[in-house]
Amino acid sequence: MNDSDLDAITITGIRVHANHGVFDFERENGQEFIVDVTVFSDLSDAGARDDLSRTVHYGELAEAVAATVASSPVDLIETVAERVARTALEVAAVQRVRVTLHKPQAPISVPFDDVSVTITRSKERA
Repeated sequence: MNDSDLDAITITGIRVHANHGVFDFERENGQEFIVDVTVFSDLSDAGARDDLSRTVHYGELAEAVAATVASSPVDLIETVAERVARTALEVAAVQRVRVTLHKPQAPISVPFDDVSVTITRSKERA
């Protein structure tokens, strides 16, 4: 099955207070991180059978993503995004994942709305 044949489930705006960052004050005080995650899978069987066990339970996925973001502090949001991608790819039905990790309170000296990284990973690249 090609990636273009896959369906998608998207969760946007998962908010987590965590202590990631390069600077000491980021590690000490923490800040809000926001995660958007899209998982790609074949959802046709779940839809045809109306069977939760044949799809991705997005509630459980959201909780797993939040726990991953809240885990051990690291310097880079790229590292956090990689962790989230690995977490999503652990779900059996997930073939590919796109993660955007937002750091809206990043220590940047000019006015800005948001800073984020977006990565896409698949089981083959995990």
